[in-house]
Amino acid sequence: MSAREVRFKQVDVFSEAPFKGNALAVVFDADGLTDGQMRAIARWTNLSETTFVCRPTDPSADYLVRIFTPAYELPFAGHPTLGTAHALLDGGYRPRQPGRLIQQCGVGLVEVAVREDASLAFVAPPARIEPLEADELRVLKDALRSDEIDFAALPPCKVDNGVPWLTIGVASPQACISLTFDPAAISHIVQKTSMTGLAFYAPHAPDGPATLEVRCIVVDGDLAIYEDPVTGSANAGLACLFAAHERRPGNRYTVRQGTAIGRNGRVTIDYEADGKIWIGGRSTTIVDGTFRLA
Repeated sequence: MSAREVRFKQVDVFSEAPFKGNALAVVFDADGLTDGQMRAIARWTNLSETTFVCRPTDPSADYLVRIFTPAYELPFAGHPTLGTAHALLDGGYRPRQPGRLIQQCGVGLVEVAVREDASLAFVAPPARIEPLEADELRVLKDALRSDEIDFAALPPCKVDNGVPWLTIGVASPQACISLTFDPAAISHIVQKTSMTGLAFYAPHAPDGPATLEVRCIVVDGDLAIYEDPVTGSANAGLACLFAAHERRPGNRYTVRQGTAIGRNGRVTIDYEADGKIWIGGRSTTIVDGTFRLA
């Protein structure tokens, strides 16, 4: 019996230069794959996420995507949304509506737009925002043990748009980049709050490289800790958080992420009058080929 092959791309998301963003594996024509095969492929690629493109079940969608980390499946994630849309367009896919794609995923339908500069942007899903309870805030303070955490300007919150993040303001970009973490303490606060990880943010000066500096520390299903290079879901959650608290850094702002680990991720956030929040960035195809399956 000959081996089955499926189309595959590996793309770099949220970066204008290769190898400076967040890598994503995209597997096409995945309807015939079992859940076990998808999990095995995601573990093998060993990237933060691997996506599998399937036929949609909703007639208004262009495609259905399933998103796997090496440990579990996600209902939504930001850089997989942009990276999958980029891979489809790069492979010759023509959307039903020119300049627009509708992605079906675990949180429902997500709109993706092709911008005039050829970058892509998705509409941030609604986010559930909850303040920390008193004992959770105490555990967080004990876990971080840093004078640079800004607990007053906008208190730490639990923000969930399909991927739950604990958002934490920091006094300065330099402090954000230089923060160090005790793995046991970080694991404890993530378990305590039932979050995916911690999303730190700090404002740059008006003449800085971006509006905000962001870092995301993830605790995966096996309680291994790593820093995510550039994170669409966390930036979408932060944008919703700022809007909910009337703390938007402007109708359009930019984010730099990944600095502490040698990346140069760039994210754009646009608030529109109709209430939509667009999370945008560029992607680059790095690898184009096939997966060979037994």
